[in-house]
Amino acid sequence: MTTAAVGEMEARHPWFSELSAEERSWITLVAQAGIDGFVRWFSEPEDEGRGAGIGVFGTAPRALARAITLQQTVELVRTTIDSVETQLHEVMPRGDRGHLQIAITQYSREVAFGAAEVYARAAELRGAWDARLEALVVDSVLRGDTDETVLSRASTLGWRSTQSVAVVIGPADDSGAARPLEEVRRLARNRDLDVLAAVQGDRLVVVLGGVVLVDQDAAVTQATHLVGAYGPGAIVVGPVVEHLVDASRSARGALSGLRAAVAWPGAPRPVGSEDLLPERALAGDGHARRALAMDVHGPLAAVNGDLLETLTAFLDSGSSMEATARALFVHPNTVRYRLKRVQQVTGFSPTDPREAYVLRIALTLGRLQR
Repeated sequence: MTTAAVGEMEARHPWFSELSAEERSWITLVAQAGIDGFVRWFSEPEDEGRGAGIGVFGTAPRALARAITLQQTVELVRTTIDSVETQLHEVMPRGDRGHLQIAITQYSREVAFGAAEVYARAAELRGAWDARLEALVVDSVLRGDTDETVLSRASTLGWRSTQSVAVVIGPADDSGAARPLEEVRRLARNRDLDVLAAVQGDRLVVVLGGVVLVDQDAAVTQATHLVGAYGPGAIVVGPVVEHLVDASRSARGALSGLRAAVAWPGAPRPVGSEDLLPERALAGDGHARRALAMDVHGPLAAVNGDLLETLTAFLDSGSSMEATARALFVHPNTVRYRLKRVQQVTGFSPTDPREAYVLRIALTLGRLQR
């Protein structure tokens, strides 16, 4: 029966011949154990056959579960049962065939349950190992210890992105309403994003990758779809970097923004770390101080003195065009033109309250640096 079953496997399934000799021998052992197990079980009516499936697959090593898929295993079990039924019809008396058919149907059910249990255990072990490996990769990103080893581990977890990476950090959801990591992965897959996620203490850290993350605004837009996986509180998106190796820079910005977000109660959720530059600078973040002084104050100082003078007078006069014009002895339209130039140079509008606050901090830090 075993020989006939293996021959039928080779005839029915082309992929069976592509397996190595060792793997085919494992399958032969499983088929032999299944047939012998059926004979023993049928000869002992007091044994109901429960757990027989596990005994069948116990003859093969765990590597067999990685060599063939669950679908292929089901096909092999079906082929073996069909072959055994054919052999029984040929060698057994006609009066016994009905009893044997019922018996092999019951036994094959136990084998099917046994196969499902074997693959379920393998999946649980693999899932637990993947979770530990993913947490290790995320921890390396936070510590800035990203090297080729980390890239290899990320690739093992399915990471494909070679550009545009951003880190999103916020409070973990401890309400128990949903499992945050599974929710993050589901939401990220729906957006065609690569994702690595881990819960560290009371924080949920998510590393996103994908071509759609062209800048921080795009990253904030994508992070908006992940809000449901976080708990209440600020969610900060770090700057977009070019590669996973540089993701620690994005994580540093996100962590700094998370610490300073409490100073801006009206901040959107999620919020970009660059939108929190004033709060980060006041909280002692040297990177934020340099960014404001060099990227905001520096270009203004490099253009001409009129822009800095007009901006300072406008902010000191309570954002009044007329008062600024009187203080500078110019026409209000001249003030409007210069303020528009300030927005073109810095990207911040002096007439917007929030952006005016950013400009005010940048002016102060720029003067201190000079």
